[in-house]
Amino acid sequence: MTKKMSISTSKTSLVLLLCQIISALDVPLDSKLLEELSQPPTITQQSPKDYIVDPRENIVIQCEAKGKPPPSFSWTRNGTHFDIDKDAQVTMKPNSGTLVINIMNGGKAEAYEGVYQCTARNERGAAISNNIVVRPSRSPLWTKEKLEPNHVREGDSLVLHCRPPVGLPPPIIFWMDNAFQRLPQSERVSQGLNGDLYFSNVQPEDTREDYICYARFNHTQTIQQKQPISVKVFSTKPVTERQPVLLTPTGSTSTKVELRGNVLLLECIAAGLPTPVIRWIKEGGELPANRTFFENFKKTLKIIDVSEADSGNYKCIARNALGSVHHVISVTVKAAPYWITAPRNLVLSPGEDGTLICRANGNPKPSISWLANGVPIAIAPEDPSRKVDGDTIIFSHVQERSSAVYQCNASNEYGYLLANAFVNVLAEPPRILTPANKLYQVIADSPALLDCAYFGSPKPEIEWFKGVKGSILRGNEYVFHDNGTLEIPVAQKNNAGTYTCVARNELGKIQNEVQLEIKDPTMIIKQPEYKVIQRYGQVSFECIIKHDSTLLPTVTWLKDNDELPDDERFLVGKDNLTIMNVTDKDDGTYTCIVNTTLDSVSASAVLTVVAAPPTPAIIYARPNPPFDLELTGQLERSIDLSWLPGDENNSPITSFVIEFEDALHEPGVWRYQTEVPGSQTTAQLKLSPYVNYSFRVIAVNRIGRSQPSEPSEQYLTKSASPDENPANVQGIGSEPDNLVITWEPLKGFQSNGPGLQYKVSWRQKDVDDEWTSVIVANVSKYIVSGTPTFVPYEVKVQALNDLGYAPEPSEVIGHSGEDLPMVAPGNVQVHVINSTLAKVHWDPVPLKSVRGHLQGYKVYYWKVQSLSRRSRRHVEKKILTFRGNKTFGMLPGLEPYSSYKLNVRVVNGKGEGPASPDKVFKTPEGVPSSPSFLKITNPTLDSLTLEWGSPTHPNGVLTSYTLKFQPINNTHELGPLVEIRIPANESSLILKNLNYSTRYKFYFNAQTSVGSGSQITEEAVTIMDEAGILRPAVGAGKGYSEILFATSPVMHTVRPTFYKVQPLYPRIRNVTTAAAETYANISWEYEGPDHANFYVEYGVAGSKEDWKKEIVNGSRSFFVLKGLTPGTAYKVRVGAEGLSGFRSSEDVFETGPAMASRQVDIATQGWFIGLMCAVALLILILLIVCFIRRNKGGKYPVKEKEDAHADPEIQPMKEDDGTFGEYSDAEDHKPLKKGSRTPSDRTVKKEDSDDSLVDYGEGVNGQFNEDGSFIGQYSGKKEKEPAEGNESSEAPSPVNAMNSFV
Repeated sequence: MTKKMSISTSKTSLVLLLCQIISALDVPLDSKLLEELSQPPTITQQSPKDYIVDPRENIVIQCEAKGKPPPSFSWTRNGTHFDIDKDAQVTMKPNSGTLVINIMNGGKAEAYEGVYQCTARNERGAAISNNIVVRPSRSPLWTKEKLEPNHVREGDSLVLHCRPPVGLPPPIIFWMDNAFQRLPQSERVSQGLNGDLYFSNVQPEDTREDYICYARFNHTQTIQQKQPISVKVFSTKPVTERQPVLLTPTGSTSTKVELRGNVLLLECIAAGLPTPVIRWIKEGGELPANRTFFENFKKTLKIIDVSEADSGNYKCIARNALGSVHHVISVTVKAAPYWITAPRNLVLSPGEDGTLICRANGNPKPSISWLANGVPIAIAPEDPSRKVDGDTIIFSHVQERSSAVYQCNASNEYGYLLANAFVNVLAEPPRILTPANKLYQVIADSPALLDCAYFGSPKPEIEWFKGVKGSILRGNEYVFHDNGTLEIPVAQKNNAGTYTCVARNELGKIQNEVQLEIKDPTMIIKQPEYKVIQRYGQVSFECIIKHDSTLLPTVTWLKDNDELPDDERFLVGKDNLTIMNVTDKDDGTYTCIVNTTLDSVSASAVLTVVAAPPTPAIIYARPNPPFDLELTGQLERSIDLSWLPGDENNSPITSFVIEFEDALHEPGVWRYQTEVPGSQTTAQLKLSPYVNYSFRVIAVNRIGRSQPSEPSEQYLTKSASPDENPANVQGIGSEPDNLVITWEPLKGFQSNGPGLQYKVSWRQKDVDDEWTSVIVANVSKYIVSGTPTFVPYEVKVQALNDLGYAPEPSEVIGHSGEDLPMVAPGNVQVHVINSTLAKVHWDPVPLKSVRGHLQGYKVYYWKVQSLSRRSRRHVEKKILTFRGNKTFGMLPGLEPYSSYKLNVRVVNGKGEGPASPDKVFKTPEGVPSSPSFLKITNPTLDSLTLEWGSPTHPNGVLTSYTLKFQPINNTHELGPLVEIRIPANESSLILKNLNYSTRYKFYFNAQTSVGSGSQITEEAVTIMDEAGILRPAVGAGKGYSEILFATSPVMHTVRPTFYKVQPLYPRIRNVTTAAAETYANISWEYEGPDHANFYVEYGVAGSKEDWKKEIVNGSRSFFVLKGLTPGTAYKVRVGAEGLSGFRSSEDVFETGPAMASRQVDIATQGWFIGLMCAVALLILILLIVCFIRRNKGGKYPVKEKEDAHADPEIQPMKEDDGTFGEYSDAEDHKPLKKGSRTPSDRTVKKEDSDDSLVDYGEGVNGQFNEDGSFIGQYSGKKEKEPAEGNESSEAPSPVNAMNSFV
């Protein structure tokens, strides 16, 4: 009976102890509070229990602790006091217990191996750290060994042993070859957990001499290498297959012990041919899900975070086609101590009770021992309030001297746990930690929790009051929590207000106030509804909400509880979701979620997509107008408008346009209000005061806009003072003595009430003046007169009406009127940089003299005369403007060797100021332009005549001309270059002693004292012999000249030697054109590879049309463009086929105006018809006379008469009479224009005309000038056009017509 009572009493004591634990003080984690309270030491940071250090670096053993007052630190080493002051290599960090052992300055890490423990102590107790075992890492070298080559038969198994040196910590093993490449591993070849390399069966490709095992020691960042191992595989035929045999582990069973929480690694590697496959099972159970992994080609079983439940037998099975083998590993999971209940710090008031509990578990069960302030409790100073009961210490009626730090040690053979927990006995008056006047916001009908975090010792009592002087709160409608929090389970609007929390204990009293606001709940007043929609249609879900006006809601749409697809077909509006062009994948549940900072609501609807039935032809039209407009929710500044949409007429409504009429200010005028998506049929409209609103709605689809709906009822808003002030306020003077203040007036509906006026205010800036104000009517401008010239003013315009003023307007800076500048820039200096550029400097004018906004300076300059010609011309002044306060500028584009004048003027917004005195400057000489022309005429066997014009722009005094020339043969080889200097007063030259029938190239330029100008080039040919054809002279399209100039002949003999010159690049230059009405001759010069195939591109000048392209037959250097439009400007360029991007520069020409054709069809002329009739009549008379004479037997010598009196008009052309008419030669019908060049014997020989331009003519319209000369240049023999017989496409010649008639 006594035993039972004892058990009952102990149970009662346990319950009381638990109650006492609950009643112990909790110290809030308030930083300010913790700084003020006395507190025993607490270890906050320490090194790991097993601390492996790098022997090459300083050893740092951490020990950090906190407490009030701050603790002091001491250390033990191997169980005895460690006096750091006696070891010069050891220091302790300031305000810390961390040790730094200096190894890098001569210390040896091995000398400091040992077990270290730190103690942190202050007046309230002592805390200790774990036992920290310090060991330096080790990375020893491999022991030297002699490795014999491994000779293995193909198909046998092989194990290459690594046997790395024992390091601290153990190294990481990997196999590589001599090239530092990892050896490939597979189901057949793999590395075991011990680092050995296992071959289930060897193959011939395994033969190599560089199997190298590497050991990496991470702590010291070193890698050790084993001697290379050689493997040689010899083959035997046939290769014998083998059933599996385990290489590791050996035998049929083995055991494995692992600690709780660690990673369990089990390994099975088997030999055999074919390569065995490994499978793992747990006997009598399943492998733990989510914690089981297979590695090394399933040869390793890995189970993470093992527990006692993972103990058991694990079987690995190796199998191939010939059989199987298995091995059972018996796993036992032991456990180092782990916490069930770690002791917690205890804060008590004097006279209170409390307990410290230390409960741990492990396998085997750990033993519990207690220490007080680092000393075993059995030998610690006695405390009458303390009693030890196994894993619990019981405290009764504690006093302030009972404060101490207690250590609990739980240990077994696999490790230990050490925990510090202090008992702190405090006597403190109440403190409230919740901020004063903290605001709490809750949704109506929801719980409200008002905090009153407190601290005091003894523990204070908490009371709550409503209001500052209200009565204490009691009753079922309130819940009072132990931590001081007041809970109102169902908060209503009447619960809003001020609440007061009072905390008191025997040492004092304190109170704090908090505020509670109750908000309306957020509701979805129109939820999305279930929809069935046809494929490719449009669907809309509504989600119209109502919420507290002080909360800002956010609306989110989800599909199937996930985010909406990232698709532009999904349109999220303010209160709806629209899906355009619906597809099958849009099927699902759509959820509208509304969140505020205080609450959240949601609603869902399902969308079902069905196939669209076949429909007849659809007629699309504008939508019908909306109807049934309704105004709701009338407020002073807003109103809700709803409507019903009309028929969309097969085209979805995309939007609604809302317009309004102000019957008070603008009756009959409808203005745009807003536009909403077509899925929306309600809108909240913003209103202005003092407007008599009525609204109408227009529906819009792709076809167009509907007719407007019927107007809604009218709604007159109340008057109010203006909300805004006029915009675009400016102060700009129009005259030197005024300031014009302008603004944009408010519109009628912006006035917000009757009697709209404006208060205009101004004052001079930077002067201590009061504002001058005037109230004006509804205008947009006010002029302030009598102001100083161009001074800054502060200006503001405020709107007002009969109900009051608009908000205070912002100020703008304006200026009174500008006047013309008073002063010209001074000290104008000109620095001539070169012959075409000068730099002008001036001093800036004083800003006060500008009398306006400085816009810049203008430089006027003009050419007075050319120094080389001494001729004046019309003065054309040029102006350059330099913006801002610039004091210099560049004058480009000057003419060399000229006299200029300039002046400078300052410019403001009113205009220009006076000019500075004219400054004269001169430009120096420059190089001249090219000579104006170069003509080469009168070619003979050994001479050419050159004529030239002086440069258009000499740019100085000409000193001489330079002529260079050299012969060119038909393969573009150049002869030696000859240079001649010619006096500046010469204008022609005869070159003699040239080679006959030779082409020459000439280079000609002029010089001044500065240097040579650009050159002009031409080519010409001496004739073959005196009876030969004179080749056309070349003059850049200038034609021929028969004038000889009386100049001194230059005697110069050119040797007929040549040297090959490879052109640097092909080029086409000197493109020239000669245009008629409908055709144009194009010629050019070509330098480059032989046998180039040319083409001509042309088009209308200024047109964006593509270029037209014509291919040139052969390699000739001219072409005829036909079919052109008279009186039209054309652009032309020449290119060479096969030379990518190689073209000439563009040339522009214009065809002649349309004129009557030179070739008139005389068969249609009256005189010709009359002549033919007369001839016919004459022949008829002659026939009659002949007939009569014959009948009479007489003779009439008509033939003799005709021979004697032949009519020259019908006389056939003779080849030897030297006469050429306007009709073809009887031999080949090739026409020649009048005036064509012919040989001296007046005949055209076939062999002499092979290179004649007549071969390229086309009838009367052949491509020649009026004098018969071909415009352009040609070289080499030209291929003839294929003959087209004796047919002609031209109108018949009158002579041919007469011959056929006769």
